[in-house]
Amino acid sequence: MITSIPTKKNLEHTYKRVQPFVHRTPILTSQLINELVGANLFFKCENFQKAGAFKMRGAINAIQQLSDNQKNKGVVTHSSGNFAQAVSLAAKQLDVKAYIVMPSNAPKVKVDGVKTYDGIITFSEPNLASRESEAKRIQEETGATFLHPSNDLNVILGQGTSAIELIEEEQNLDYMLTPVGGGGLIAGTALANYYYNSNCKVIGGEPMQVNDAYRSLQSGKIEYNEHSNTIADGLRTHLGDVNFPIIKKLVDEILCVSEEEIIEAMQIIWERMKIIIEPSSAVPFAAVLNNKKHFIGKNIGIILSGGNVDISKLPFYKD
Repeated sequence: MITSIPTKKNLEHTYKRVQPFVHRTPILTSQLINELVGANLFFKCENFQKAGAFKMRGAINAIQQLSDNQKNKGVVTHSSGNFAQAVSLAAKQLDVKAYIVMPSNAPKVKVDGVKTYDGIITFSEPNLASRESEAKRIQEETGATFLHPSNDLNVILGQGTSAIELIEEEQNLDYMLTPVGGGGLIAGTALANYYYNSNCKVIGGEPMQVNDAYRSLQSGKIEYNEHSNTIADGLRTHLGDVNFPIIKKLVDEILCVSEEEIIEAMQIIWERMKIIIEPSSAVPFAAVLNNKKHFIGKNIGIILSGGNVDISKLPFYKD
């Protein structure tokens, strides 16, 4: 748990540290989408990031700062896919062994990605308790350092570097939106805006089916979900005691969207922008699309968090 938010120097050092290891991803726009929404949208395409998602940024930052002894024993994490791939690739680049716990229902494309990067996979039951239990067992048996996918300060700082790049290129943003799952991306994004673009409001998009972050902001304490029934598989986790204080202090609002709205938003981006995004990436755009009056005439940055999707199971595909 943190008692104060990280400093601007923390962010600056992180930005320099991760740059040699990550892509500076493009920012795309669509006139058709702008007309549809009635605003100017700037999509930060982390679906083009190494390992296919923004999580490469946090993984590489966290592993870089381990001691030599820690690196020799390896790292372990649990993830439905994107952080699993990111840790596997980052560890491979730094010659560190990576133990990855994945739920048995993780998308095949993400499992295959972990294998490609030489991650050592252990499957768990498809619930958070099982994932955490398996990761703890591996940690105890190997001495590996546990990396939390979202509730680790070095991971959070790494995730914030995507927003820094967006701010550098688009300095007049009124809003910046990210999806909200475990809270690492939105916490890092909020920190970046706090120090580099304080006039920009940070908003999270969250599936109604797993709206723990929305409820947490309302109650002022971390809330949990009773189920994880959402197509946005990357958002099935909850906030943590490291990222929640940052979110509570710096995030303006969480907007919730239905499963149908997520699918519609995902399909629009595929069809209009001709790029591949996964359902979790579509959530913040769905929030804008379904709250047009909230955003009309504004400049809006949206972080497209990842593009690791099983194209044989597209939600809008009809056989």
